[in-house]
Amino acid sequence: MSTPRKSFFATLNTFVEVFGSAAAVSNAVEGGRAPKAKHLKALGIDAVAFRSIGRV
Repeated sequence: MSTPRKSFFATLNTFVEVFGSAAAVSNAVEGGRAPKAKHLKALGIDAVAFRSIGRV
């Protein structure tokens, strides 16, 4: 019985982490700042590639 409970909280933690990272990245971009690499990584975005967006 403890496994489903642990699985639920692990899933909930992942959900909160992803949404928190999405909010942090969104706020940084809106504010004209570079988002932290850890937030980009949580969203599956390469930080180096993200920083090169818009540069030719």
